[in-house]
Amino acid sequence: MSVIETSRMSRIRTNAAALSAAQKPSRGTAAYSRYVNRPLGRRVAAVAAAFGVTPNQATAVSATLSFSGLLLLCLAEPGLGVGVGVSALLAAGYVMDSVDGQIARLTGTGSRSGEWLDHTVDCFKTCSFHLAVLISFFRFPPVESDWALLVPVGFQIVDMVTFFGLIMMPLLRQGVDASAPSADPPLENPLRTWAILPTDYGIFCWVFVLMGWPALYFAGYTALFAINAVVLAVVLRKWWRELKAMDR
Repeated sequence: MSVIETSRMSRIRTNAAALSAAQKPSRGTAAYSRYVNRPLGRRVAAVAAAFGVTPNQATAVSATLSFSGLLLLCLAEPGLGVGVGVSALLAAGYVMDSVDGQIARLTGTGSRSGEWLDHTVDCFKTCSFHLAVLISFFRFPPVESDWALLVPVGFQIVDMVTFFGLIMMPLLRQGVDASAPSADPPLENPLRTWAILPTDYGIFCWVFVLMGWPALYFAGYTALFAINAVVLAVVLRKWWRELKAMDR
């Protein structure tokens, strides 16, 4: 092994150790993101940073992988192979979506422009995800009913409102007096991370492996839509009560 390779391996190990000690809080994170996506992102970021990859380059790779998966979903006739390909591309894009932030923390190169780019790509992805499913359902109906087309339409609405709330709520909370004393948050129920698993984008990515069985694929996708709609209704009520309390 050359001196350069030895030095790079040492840098990768150092990066991995540094990232392990500088992770975002996992509270409120669903199981897939917590136990699969973030650990994978940390390992990829440790290697990528050693090769000089920047956060914005990682974001570009994430966008390329994600939209390649959505394009395949739109164009290819459903089947097990296509479904695995779509899921793998989307899941890999999700890993890289974690990598950009990890590299930024590791190298101290975080920036407003980089954060804007990351959120903009996320917004494009959120806008496109269920539209791609709608196109696929229209071209290759998984069940014999035109009503099936309403499921991705409804899922699109739920996802966009959820995305808006997740972006907007932190901005509204900035107006609250940070110096005011507040009670420590209650301990998180260990089952919560699994209970909210159906809301995790990582689970959305892997539902397409069911494309080899159209009826099962449609049932799985529809179940995710129904669960996310219920969760959104609960969260909207929670956010409204929080904002009314701030007003008082």
